[in-house]
Amino acid sequence: MTAMYPLVKHSRRNQNLEDENWLASAFKVVNFLPGLCIGLLIGLWVDLPRHHGRNSTTKANNKHDSKNRQTGSHSISATNESDDVKMVLIVRQDLRMGGGKVASQCAHAAVGSYIELLKSQRSLLTKWELCGQPKIVVTCKNQLEMNELKCKAEKVGLPTFVVADAGRTQVAAGSRTVLVIGPGTKDVVDSVTRHLRLL
Repeated sequence: MTAMYPLVKHSRRNQNLEDENWLASAFKVVNFLPGLCIGLLIGLWVDLPRHHGRNSTTKANNKHDSKNRQTGSHSISATNESDDVKMVLIVRQDLRMGGGKVASQCAHAAVGSYIELLKSQRSLLTKWELCGQPKIVVTCKNQLEMNELKCKAEKVGLPTFVVADAGRTQVAAGSRTVLVIGPGTKDVVDSVTRHLRLL
């Protein structure tokens, strides 16, 4: 029985040495460098298409800017202005929410709309992001006006999103607090929301 313990100690020591040798050989330049190169190439292959799309858009914008400089014009061309994309958040006035409540409801609205659009309209989101993600906050009188605005926006093809409050603080559960219209081109969004007052 006593002879067995030294064998167990000796085999554990041999296994530890084998583990250390394997680890040391894995980090040798000959073994490590090919893995590093393959990882780098895969990373570039996955990330490159994303940056290529941004660079082509940036190059197009730079060509437009240089064209304006050559003609001496500093204004944005009509076609470029109509391509601007924005989002409008419409807050109900009749609920009389405090400033913090309005801010949190608008945050829920922007995030909720973004998540929905990630699933269905990624290209529109990308265009909006390239424009700097502009968001305008305006007010409407009540639920009836909010419903009318939602219908009008959907008729012209704009995405919409409505926040329904959980009812934990200032308003009743299920109250529709904020309507998001867009993102959409500035002209189309303005055709629905131009008459509304800024918050």
